[in-house]
Amino acid sequence: MAKVVITRALQEEVLSRFKALAQDIFLSMKSLEENPHKGKAIGHVGGIVIKEIKYEKYRFYCITDGHVLKFGSADELAVLLIKFVRMSEKKDQQKIIGEIKNILRSMGFEKFGDR
Repeated sequence: MAKVVITRALQEEVLSRFKALAQDIFLSMKSLEENPHKGKAIGHVGGIVIKEIKYEKYRFYCITDGHVLKFGSADELAVLLIKFVRMSEKKDQQKIIGEIKNILRSMGFEKFGDR
């Protein structure tokens, strides 16, 4: 089973924006633990895949190791880390994807710490 991590900044944004629906959104994110192939791959930087899952008009973006996701055995998928880092509405989608790619190119996976 993969491990899903949600950055503190994203948790706070979801809680403040969605209030009562936040729990449903977190459950949708956590569902990737059982099915890490869920969601749409929308970009790659190095070996890191950027994926999105949708909730109504919102998109939630996560990053993970693309090689393990695509070719990994069941044991490798069990230790896969999926980190949710940002959210956007449809109208801001390209801007947010660009920001994620720029951060990954310049600073790497670790920049998306638990801030």
